[in-house]
Amino acid sequence: MRYGCGVSRILDIERQAMELTDADRAKLAASLLDSLPAVLAEDDLGVEEALRRDAELDQDPSAGITWEQLCRSVGR
Repeated sequence: MRYGCGVSRILDIERQAMELTDADRAKLAASLLDSLPAVLAEDDLGVEEALRRDAELDQDPSAGITWEQLCRSVGR
């Protein structure tokens, strides 16, 4: 499979980024995400679901899990 030069460059950048420490990769990821325009809108189903879950947690905080529980559930 032949990639265009843009894809090749992205793969090279990704390879280099994976050599960074976890903390530096997190900083890079946050910086890249911050550079993107906002894509969520009120009519977005993801926003609707997030608002529903937020209201659910407001009503019953015991329905939530801790960060540690989440990490364990995904095997980290």
